Amino acid sequence: MDRIGSEVERALAHSGSRDALPLTAITSVWPTAVGETVARQAWPLRIGRDGTLHIATTSATWAFELDRLSAEILDRLAARLADRAPQKLKFGIGPVPEPGPLAEGAPAASRKTPTPTREEAALADAAAAAIDDPDLRELVSRAARASLARARSGRHF
Repeated sequence: MDRIGSEVERALAHSGSRDALPLTAITSVWPTAVGETVARQAWPLRIGRDGTLHIATTSATWAFELDRLSAEILDRLAARLADRAPQKLKFGIGPVPEPGPLAEGAPAASRKTPTPTREEAALADAAAAAIDDPDLRELVSRAARASLARARSGRHF
């Protein structure tokens, strides 16, 4: 079975998109190149017209610290991507997703959806109890459970 990333790459190659293929290659190696901790705090966002890779970070502190490590990160990307590696990096605050199930190097534990505790489930059920429609009440309760469990786990996306 072919991974969806390969299918996307083929479609983009035929569409003539100049930046999409390099960004796809970069994001596929990003977690292994920088490590899981950094990948949770910084994620490749786009490639500028000048070839600079713009990377979103969760805070200004992460942007500052990673900027100091730019040369090392560029070396790691070059080792994995050869001529498709960016030449410059720029860090700034922006959206950083959770590593997905297909992210290379993401351990299985980091991909699991957090399970709500009994207390979180009770809070979610209480919050949804005033809703008359049973289907809507169940949806709101499930969403609240997931939100409470995610907040406890520290996951943002």
